[in-house]
Amino acid sequence: MDQIIILSGLSGSGKSTTIKVLEDIGFFCIDNLPPKLINTFIDLCNTSLKNINKVAIVVDIRVPEREVLAHFEKIVSKIKLKVKKADLLFLECSDETIIKRYKETRRNHPLAYDGNLIEAVSRERDILSEIEKLANHTIDTSDYNVHQLREIIQNIVGAEGAESFTTTFTSFGYKHGVPYDADLVVDVRFLPSPHFDENLKDFTGNDKKIIDFILTKNDSTEFLKRFCDLLNFLLPRYKKEGKSYLTIAIGCTGGKHRSVVIVNELAKKFSSYSPQIRHRDINKL
Repeated sequence: MDQIIILSGLSGSGKSTTIKVLEDIGFFCIDNLPPKLINTFIDLCNTSLKNINKVAIVVDIRVPEREVLAHFEKIVSKIKLKVKKADLLFLECSDETIIKRYKETRRNHPLAYDGNLIEAVSRERDILSEIEKLANHTIDTSDYNVHQLREIIQNIVGAEGAESFTTTFTSFGYKHGVPYDADLVVDVRFLPSPHFDENLKDFTGNDKKIIDFILTKNDSTEFLKRFCDLLNFLLPRYKKEGKSYLTIAIGCTGGKHRSVVIVNELAKKFSSYSPQIRHRDINKL
């Protein structure tokens, strides 16, 4: 077998969408296979089912013997000895978003025996904590819709496998928290803030007035020059090392002005990497 992806994560975090994406790009997908059977299945593929060379398997809270999840590292170690490339992808999500999604879909959480969804999510986090530690790709899907998640999974795995390299520039506000999936985090709160100008504070970093306000400052141009030099050094090395997905998060206080301008400028300067732009908090108060 050439490649296996073990997909895990919280209920409601987007595993169903992810497994469909993987199936679309050529993976043989199995949902909820008991962990004890994974290595047996790999042996079968390597002997009798040689036409199956890319497999994705969902392992989550639904397994009958949940104590197996606590010893999952041993299973993963055996898998890596039998497969050329093995990845563990874990989907994370905020409690608030999970609860909202369950209420919208009216589905039952697998651990909400007594109807207490908050406690069910907390128990699930504890049970899956060991698997999350083993993951080499962790995605927080809280702010993604189905289409955005599909695009991210495609970029991580790629039609050719995991050889693609995708850069995402994310703006955010520190008062709303640092993005969970950020690889590099840079604070631009040292730049002058338009928030204190009554004529500017209601605009965003996508508006010309704010762009001009930020980019005409010497500190802004100097920062962009120095940070671009750093990224010009880092990005090719991340790509060479085999990293498939890099998120660079730029933060200001509210995520509406300074970080938005800087992210847009960085995306222009690194257009050769076909970057994604995400302004997480631009519409928040």
